[in-house]
Amino acid sequence: METMSAAERKPGTTEGTALPTFDPSKATAEFRAAAEKGVEQSVEQSKEVLAKFKAGSEDAQKALESSFETAKAVGSDLSLKTIAILRANTEATFSHFEALATVKSPAEFVDLQTAFVSKQVETAVQQTKELQAVTTKAVEDLSKPIKSAFEKALKDLKAA
Repeated sequence: METMSAAERKPGTTEGTALPTFDPSKATAEFRAAAEKGVEQSVEQSKEVLAKFKAGSEDAQKALESSFETAKAVGSDLSLKTIAILRANTEATFSHFEALATVKSPAEFVDLQTAFVSKQVETAVQQTKELQAVTTKAVEDLSKPIKSAFEKALKDLKAA
């Protein structure tokens, strides 16, 4: 078997097997290209994230504006309902006082008072149900824009 001396061997070969040669200028160019590609991808991803954040912020702002407008309308409805209830109760009380002014006996007084209290309890129960319905609707109306925006944001997050 014949062995080659180190001087006889070609650079980059090992006894009949060719080894790739290392060219630093190519390695630097490939590294630079990979780094630039990574930076470009990172910049694009950052732009996408910022665009989604901006869209989400705009959606949240619109939802809050809508909620504030709804709050004003609902507040007006609730105020009007409360005023109507207070008015009805005041009128009932004045009517009751007028009736009491014409009482001719203690028995009649007790009958009028008992009937008034009974009627007021029934009225209070009905008014409470009405206020509860208005308030429940108000809460639903107020939360609807925010809930929609939140659900959209979750959907967009899942899609990303």
